[in-house]
Amino acid sequence: MQLTKRSKQVERKPMTIWEMLYLPSIFKGMAITFSHLFKKRPTINYPEEQRPFSAVFRGLHILNRDEEGREKCTACGLCALACPAEAITMEAAERQSGEEDLYKEEKYAAKYEINMLRCIFCGLCEEACPKDAIYLTQTFAPANYGRKGFIYGKNDLLIPDPNKDPEGFAKAKGELGKEKK
Repeated sequence: MQLTKRSKQVERKPMTIWEMLYLPSIFKGMAITFSHLFKKRPTINYPEEQRPFSAVFRGLHILNRDEEGREKCTACGLCALACPAEAITMEAAERQSGEEDLYKEEKYAAKYEINMLRCIFCGLCEEACPKDAIYLTQTFAPANYGRKGFIYGKNDLLIPDPNKDPEGFAKAKGELGKEKK
Protein backbone atom coordinates (compact mmCIF):
# COMPACT_ATOMS: atom_id res chain seq x y z
CA MET A 1 0.00 0.00 0.00
CA GLN A 2 1.44 3.37 -1.05
CA LEU A 3 0.58 6.48 1.04
CA THR A 4 1.83 9.10 -1.40
CA LYS A 5 2.74 9.14 -5.06
CA ARG A 6 6.04 10.92 -4.34
CA SER A 7 8.13 7.84 -3.69
CA LYS A 8 9.87 6.32 -6.68
CA GLN A 9 11.65 3.07 -7.06
CA VAL A 10 15.42 3.59 -7.39
CA GLU A 11 17.01 1.66 -10.21
CA ARG A 12 20.36 0.09 -9.48
CA LYS A 13 22.28 -0.75 -12.56
CA PRO A 14 25.26 -3.04 -12.17
CA MET A 15 28.72 -1.47 -12.00
CA THR A 16 31.04 -1.81 -14.96
CA ILE A 17 34.43 -3.46 -14.59
CA TRP A 18 36.14 -0.05 -14.79
CA GLU A 19 33.97 1.21 -11.88
CA MET A 20 34.60 -1.95 -9.87
CA LEU A 21 38.35 -1.28 -9.97
CA TYR A 22 37.76 2.19 -8.40
CA LEU A 23 40.63 3.52 -10.51
CA PRO A 24 38.82 6.68 -11.70
CA SER A 25 38.03 7.60 -8.11
CA ILE A 26 41.58 6.89 -6.95
CA PHE A 27 43.10 8.99 -9.74
CA LYS A 28 40.66 11.80 -9.06
CA GLY A 29 41.61 11.81 -5.35
CA MET A 30 45.33 11.72 -6.15
CA ALA A 31 44.93 14.64 -8.56
CA ILE A 32 43.30 16.71 -5.82
CA THR A 33 46.06 15.77 -3.36
CA PHE A 34 48.86 16.67 -5.78
CA SER A 35 47.18 19.96 -6.70
CA HIS A 36 47.33 20.99 -3.01
CA LEU A 37 51.08 20.39 -2.87
CA PHE A 38 51.72 23.44 -5.04
CA LYS A 39 49.29 25.83 -3.35
CA LYS A 40 50.19 28.32 -0.62
CA ARG A 41 49.66 26.94 2.87
CA PRO A 42 46.72 28.57 4.67
CA THR A 43 48.11 27.87 8.15
CA ILE A 44 50.72 29.87 10.02
CA ASN A 45 53.19 28.87 12.71
CA TYR A 46 51.51 30.79 15.52
CA PRO A 47 54.07 31.57 18.16
CA GLU A 48 56.74 32.50 15.62
CA GLU A 49 54.45 34.17 13.07
CA GLN A 50 51.46 36.30 13.94
CA ARG A 51 48.48 36.80 11.72
CA PRO A 52 47.79 40.42 10.77
CA PHE A 53 44.64 41.75 12.41
CA SER A 54 42.32 44.33 10.94
CA ALA A 55 42.28 47.83 12.39
CA VAL A 56 38.86 47.26 13.94
CA PHE A 57 39.78 44.00 15.73
CA ARG A 58 38.59 43.93 19.36
CA GLY A 59 40.58 41.81 21.78
CA LEU A 60 41.28 41.79 25.51
CA HIS A 61 40.08 44.63 27.71
CA ILE A 62 42.42 47.07 29.42
CA LEU A 63 41.69 49.45 32.30
CA ASN A 64 43.46 52.69 31.50
CA ARG A 65 45.50 55.11 33.61
CA ASP A 66 46.20 58.79 33.08
CA GLU A 67 49.67 60.23 32.43
CA GLU A 68 50.33 60.54 36.17
CA GLY A 69 49.61 56.85 36.77
CA ARG A 70 46.21 57.28 38.43
CA GLU A 71 43.31 54.97 37.58
CA LYS A 72 40.76 56.58 35.28
CA CYS A 73 37.80 54.36 36.21
CA THR A 74 35.25 56.11 38.43
CA ALA A 75 33.01 53.03 38.87
CA CYS A 76 30.05 54.76 37.26
CA GLY A 77 28.75 51.41 36.03
CA LEU A 78 27.95 52.52 32.48
CA CYS A 79 30.16 49.83 30.97
CA ALA A 80 28.41 47.12 33.00
CA LEU A 81 25.04 48.56 32.04
CA ALA A 82 25.93 48.70 28.34
CA CYS A 83 27.25 45.12 28.26
CA PRO A 84 24.62 42.94 26.56
CA ALA A 85 26.20 39.75 27.90
CA GLU A 86 26.36 41.05 31.49
CA ALA A 87 30.02 40.09 31.67
CA ILE A 88 31.21 43.07 33.75
CA THR A 89 30.76 43.37 37.52
CA MET A 90 32.12 46.12 39.73
CA GLU A 91 31.97 47.55 43.22
CA ALA A 92 32.58 51.21 43.92
CA ALA A 93 34.48 52.70 46.86
CA GLU A 94 35.28 56.20 48.10
CA ARG A 95 38.81 57.53 47.82
CA GLN A 96 40.41 58.07 51.21
CA SER A 97 42.71 60.95 52.08
CA GLY A 98 46.23 60.21 50.96
CA GLU A 99 45.10 58.16 47.94
CA GLU A 100 45.00 61.11 45.52
CA ASP A 101 48.00 59.71 43.64
CA LEU A 102 46.21 56.35 43.07
CA TYR A 103 42.77 57.40 41.85
CA LYS A 104 41.83 60.31 39.62
CA GLU A 105 38.30 60.88 40.95
CA GLU A 106 36.68 60.65 44.37
CA LYS A 107 35.06 57.35 43.47
CA TYR A 108 36.97 54.37 42.14
CA ALA A 109 36.37 50.72 41.32
CA ALA A 110 37.37 48.64 44.33
CA LYS A 111 36.41 45.47 42.47
CA TYR A 112 36.28 45.22 38.67
CA GLU A 113 35.83 41.84 36.95
CA ILE A 114 35.15 40.78 33.38
CA ASN A 115 34.03 37.24 32.66
CA MET A 116 35.66 36.48 29.31
CA LEU A 117 33.51 33.39 28.83
CA ARG A 118 30.49 35.66 28.65
CA CYS A 119 32.08 38.57 26.79
CA ILE A 120 31.14 38.85 23.12
CA PHE A 121 33.78 41.52 22.37
CA CYS A 122 31.19 43.95 21.04
CA GLY A 123 32.98 47.09 22.27
CA LEU A 124 29.88 48.65 23.84
CA CYS A 125 31.68 48.98 27.20
CA GLU A 126 34.37 51.01 25.48
CA GLU A 127 31.81 53.28 23.82
CA ALA A 128 29.80 53.76 27.03
CA CYS A 129 32.75 54.82 29.20
CA PRO A 130 32.78 58.63 29.64
CA LYS A 131 36.34 58.66 31.02
CA ASP A 132 38.04 56.40 28.40
CA ALA A 133 38.93 54.12 31.28
CA ILE A 134 38.35 50.86 29.39
CA TYR A 135 39.23 49.89 25.87
CA LEU A 136 39.76 46.74 23.87
CA THR A 137 43.29 45.99 22.70
CA GLN A 138 44.52 44.04 19.70
CA THR A 139 45.57 40.99 21.71
CA PHE A 140 43.28 38.04 22.10
CA ALA A 141 42.39 35.99 25.16
CA PRO A 142 44.84 33.16 25.83
CA ALA A 143 43.62 29.61 26.30
CA ASN A 144 43.05 28.31 29.80
CA TYR A 145 42.09 25.01 31.39
CA GLY A 146 39.72 26.25 34.09
CA ARG A 147 36.74 28.59 34.16
CA LYS A 148 38.26 30.74 36.91
CA GLY A 149 41.18 31.60 34.63
CA PHE A 150 38.79 33.43 32.30
CA ILE A 151 37.51 35.81 34.96
CA TYR A 152 39.87 38.77 34.83
CA GLY A 153 40.08 40.96 37.90
CA LYS A 154 41.19 44.54 38.26
CA ASN A 155 44.86 43.55 38.69
CA ASP A 156 44.78 41.57 35.43
CA LEU A 157 43.13 44.38 33.47
CA LEU A 158 44.95 47.44 34.82
CA ILE A 159 47.59 48.89 32.52
CA PRO A 160 51.12 49.31 34.01
CA ASP A 161 51.96 52.59 35.75
CA PRO A 162 53.66 54.98 33.27
CA ASN A 163 55.93 56.39 35.99
CA LYS A 164 57.19 53.02 37.23
CA ASP A 165 57.11 51.02 33.96
CA PRO A 166 57.06 53.33 30.89
CA GLU A 167 57.95 50.50 28.48
CA GLY A 168 55.14 48.28 29.79
CA PHE A 169 52.75 51.24 29.63
CA ALA A 170 53.63 51.96 25.98
CA LYS A 171 53.41 48.27 25.07
CA ALA A 172 50.01 47.89 26.77
CA LYS A 173 48.70 51.03 25.07
CA GLY A 174 49.72 49.70 21.65
CA GLU A 175 48.21 51.10 18.48
CA LEU A 176 44.78 51.69 20.02
CA GLY A 177 46.27 53.71 22.83
CA LYS A 178 47.83 56.14 20.34
CA GLU A 179 44.39 56.84 18.90
CA LYS A 180 42.75 57.25 22.33
CA LYS A 181 44.87 60.20 23.47
